[in-house]
Amino acid sequence: MKPEDEKRAVEKVVDELVERHPEVSPDEIKEVVDEEYAALDGNPVRDFIPPLVEHAAKQRLRGENGEAVSSPHP
Repeated sequence: MKPEDEKRAVEKVVDELVERHPEVSPDEIKEVVDEEYAALDGNPVRDFIPPLVEHAAKQRLRGENGEAVSSPHP
């Protein structure tokens, strides 16, 4: 996957999560997605990065009881 395609795919993840989680601010969703994206930096297989970012961000946004949670990172 080309870097510009990967970036567009991750931006689409943000847009989709904003629609699915209106209870969470778009800025917080972008922050969560950006953190999950950064956590995968250096991974040589880039084709799966957007779906992995989406999955991790969904898990964090849902939390244990289905409620939105804040970033665990300081």
